Amino acid sequence: MDIQTGQLVRPVSAMESLEKQLSCPICLDMFTKPVVILPCQHNLCRGCANDLYESRNPYHYSGGTFRCPTCRFEVVLDRHGVYGLQRNLLVENIIDIYKQQQESQGGDGEEPPLKDKDVKEPKCKEHEDERINIYCVSCQTPTCSMCKVFGQHKDCDVSPLHTVYQSQKNELRLAMELLATGNNCIQAVMAQMDDTCKLIQENGELKKRRLGESFDLLYAIMEERKGQLLERISQVEQDKVSTLRSMVDQYKQQLQLSNQLQEKLAQSVQSAGAAQFLLTAKQLQEEAKQAARAAQLKRPEPGYESMEHLSGHPGGRGPAGLHGLHTGGRRGRPGL
Repeated sequence: MDIQTGQLVRPVSAMESLEKQLSCPICLDMFTKPVVILPCQHNLCRGCANDLYESRNPYHYSGGTFRCPTCRFEVVLDRHGVYGLQRNLLVENIIDIYKQQQESQGGDGEEPPLKDKDVKEPKCKEHEDERINIYCVSCQTPTCSMCKVFGQHKDCDVSPLHTVYQSQKNELRLAMELLATGNNCIQAVMAQMDDTCKLIQENGELKKRRLGESFDLLYAIMEERKGQLLERISQVEQDKVSTLRSMVDQYKQQLQLSNQLQEKLAQSVQSAGAAQFLLTAKQLQEEAKQAARAAQLKRPEPGYESMEHLSGHPGGRGPAGLHGLHTGGRRGRPGL
């Protein structure tokens, strides 16, 4: 039943259903020959398919891809483009037969008026014996002839019911076509967004991989630099300790000689007679002076124990060996 007229509308005919099946999903008109068949078994006008293909592949010297507007299947074409697709001769023959049938029925494209056997015409509520046969344009409602002559619509503008029916039906069909076109645009945008999402994910993974490689390289460089620093510190530490231990050995040897000389001097003072003491006194005094001069050993400068000069400089030069040592002058023993 039609909502606006209240009339029972006959079901869609087989020819109408066939016309819908023979419509291109891109131009929304009946297929224009030649008709090509896609790998997903859907059909397109070759011209529409070529426009879609060129819009997705502006430089298609070696082929390209596009998506089927009906099922979104990705069609891959070689360098021949849409001209390499197979023609659907069956659909072309059906189109020819359909057009011949339409021409034999008049070819005006308008549906014939509804007959009594197709519908059960409603009656007017005000005039129960009168059928609704006109449409009040002013009130936007179907009515009967008696309402126009004597009733509440006598001052209104009216139009034949079938004329308004065909007009509004055409407007509705146009709205359906606009919706279909909009849906195709939405599907195309959605497909583009899906492709963009994939590209974003691929670029993200590539960026993560490159970042990881950069940090791995930086870590390797830092590990190598760390090894150089540790080796340098160990070498300087070994050199300094070796130097100081060598000094300690010299101190021990000098201390031993000094103790022996001291005992010798003490024995000479206590046990020798005057003549014997005077015979050895000069020699003992000379030995004591030489021992005192030899006691003036080298010792490290203040801060010799510091390693701060090695911070962050694996190739830096620091005190090693006897560097940083000075003569103790007249001090009695070495100090740090």
